[in-house]
Amino acid sequence: MALLHYGKPLVVMDSGGKDSAVCREIVRRSGVPHEIRHSLTTADAPQTVYYIRGQFKQAEETGIRCEVFFPYYKGQRTTMWRLIPAKKIPPTRIARYCCEVLKEGNGNGRFIVTGVRWAESYKRKQRGIYESFAKTKKNKIILNNDNDDRRMLFESCRLKSKHVCNPIIDWTDRDVWEYIRAEKIPVNPLYDMGFLRVGCIGCTMAGKQRYREFALFPTYKRAYIRAFEQMLLIRRQEGKDDSPGRWKDAQGVFHWWMEEDPMPGQYELLWDEETEELYY
Repeated sequence: MALLHYGKPLVVMDSGGKDSAVCREIVRRSGVPHEIRHSLTTADAPQTVYYIRGQFKQAEETGIRCEVFFPYYKGQRTTMWRLIPAKKIPPTRIARYCCEVLKEGNGNGRFIVTGVRWAESYKRKQRGIYESFAKTKKNKIILNNDNDDRRMLFESCRLKSKHVCNPIIDWTDRDVWEYIRAEKIPVNPLYDMGFLRVGCIGCTMAGKQRYREFALFPTYKRAYIRAFEQMLLIRRQEGKDDSPGRWKDAQGVFHWWMEEDPMPGQYELLWDEETEELYY
């Protein structure tokens, strides 16, 4: 189907996580022509970066084309730390512009393979860290890398001329780990460190795990705080008054962003169903 629709091989989207590792292996074993891509979010743990490099090197030695895509915003190379001041609000579960810019731009105009699974959607709902952009399913926003219970084996996105295949959509966690162990598939070393998920350090979807992430990777915490400083500077230059929302300094923004106990009068993000706009 990839060759028929686009005249190009399948593209396996590799995030560096266990689900991507399984997809990479089953596509390789299938023998179909394919490439592998990784979106560099600029906020990934060093272990993820080195793991991707190692796996790509092995794949390239067998003739498989591998590419690392860098994020762009408004035609310019960007990073998480530049994106926050540009957007002028921190990324949150409601305003996940980071995923849209840092991950979603890769794979347009191609037939891609992802590792999204229904089981991950269920776990997020049970743990209370499942994102909800609107009160009704009709208005809910889904990104291509979301583990959502409405995802399907085959999907298409006309806006980005993209077709998607999710081959392990119905796999359980046990299925994934049994396959990895049985076939001796190398996985990201973060799992050996006790991580249950692999993604951006400080991702709001990780809930309270972020405290452990910042304890292990304090440099990333400092990078977020510096980005919040730049964000506040731009907001003040534009005449925005943040004193009612208790955004007096970068540390205050970080406290709010980590969803610690809210202080009276602190900003809250709300999604309006009728206008489909974000308010705070």
